[in-house]
Amino acid sequence: MTPIRVRIGVLGLALVAGLAAPATATAAPPAGGAVPAPTVEERRLDGEVPREILRRSGFAEVAPAFTRKLGRADSYREARRVVAHEGAALWRRAVDRVQGRGPARGDLSRDDDRPLYWARLGMTRELHTWEPAFGLGERQRAALLTELERTSRGQGDLRLPREVRDGHGEGVKRVLLTGFDPFTLDRDIRISNPSGAVALALDGTVIDTPDGPARVETAVFPVRWADFAEGAVERALRPYLPRVDLFTTVSQGRAGRFDVERTNGAWRGGFPDNDGVSRTETVPVTDPASQPQWTTTTLPYAAITAADTGRFRVYDHTSVTEIPAGGTEPVVRPDGPTPGSTAREGGGGDYLSNEIAYRATLLRDRLGLHGSLPGGHVHTPVLQFGAGNTDPAAGAVTDPEFVRNRLDIVAQTRAIVAVAVSVPEPDRG
Repeated sequence: MTPIRVRIGVLGLALVAGLAAPATATAAPPAGGAVPAPTVEERRLDGEVPREILRRSGFAEVAPAFTRKLGRADSYREARRVVAHEGAALWRRAVDRVQGRGPARGDLSRDDDRPLYWARLGMTRELHTWEPAFGLGERQRAALLTELERTSRGQGDLRLPREVRDGHGEGVKRVLLTGFDPFTLDRDIRISNPSGAVALALDGTVIDTPDGPARVETAVFPVRWADFAEGAVERALRPYLPRVDLFTTVSQGRAGRFDVERTNGAWRGGFPDNDGVSRTETVPVTDPASQPQWTTTTLPYAAITAADTGRFRVYDHTSVTEIPAGGTEPVVRPDGPTPGSTAREGGGGDYLSNEIAYRATLLRDRLGLHGSLPGGHVHTPVLQFGAGNTDPAAGAVTDPEFVRNRLDIVAQTRAIVAVAVSVPEPDRG
């Protein structure tokens, strides 16, 4: 999920979809001012593709139902309760659909991550434009939006008890995995993100491994620079990293291959996010005086790349781009950074996939877990449509090859996790 990967071939990415704008539960227009406007991301809901995806998945009713419930709230406290409940219900509904629980409510394949994305945007658009009779301050609206984002992304549903045991009394390892929303939607509104599909497919599941069972808990993150700068990654992961046996952030990468990214860089390269915002700067973190230019994976990359996990080849990706110590121009280093250099691209590039990997591994290190907790970033292959379905203007929102590719990517990511969590500590890396 980097500018490099975006250029490789957006026609390979994945489908996206949506919903028409819900009717707004407005009691009265705000006194002396205009109703707040939807975001750039939310305005894409007006397209036919988002509406089709929501309709064919049974998620078209989500935002209108949320609107009605929110409209009945007669206080900020009640609105907060509605938002938290409905956000969590959306996440659980999306997980259940992907994992085969309950009715499909449409002919879109159950493995699709896009209904969650577009239904959530319908809900956030309602919150952005809602003007209740009791009045809603700017900070209150922001708090409601943060709560909706948190709960509808699975970040409030990370169920990792201190001690998990299977039916035979054996310890169950705990894995934390994250995915992303679809992105580059202005190039192809049909896009989905296989990492989001992975998160929905694996949330709450138990993987049988040679080293025993492993429970996986997942969450997804937005493709927006501002959320990361505001600490969304650290808030979501900090309570759980000390309690897991392995974590991996996941995003869509290069065509036809998986990559285990060896090194992550402290640089934002400026590619526009889902709101059309660009940022070119050092990754903003707390305590910048102690901020390293690079962080490294502690995933067992040698074991992962040697294992037969599926039809796509898995690479130990070591290349970075740096400004060498004393230099002024970026240089590509195939074997990783040199001492004293300044980051310009990690193995995962300079977009938000590199940034989530950097933030998660920096958090691991700041918590004193570098030597004990395997964690890092995995890039999946680009999710591609069938050969005759490459024109966004005329193409279908799904096809058999597209579904097969997504299912294969999900299955292989699951196999990669099974390998990684089974490697004994002395053999890692």
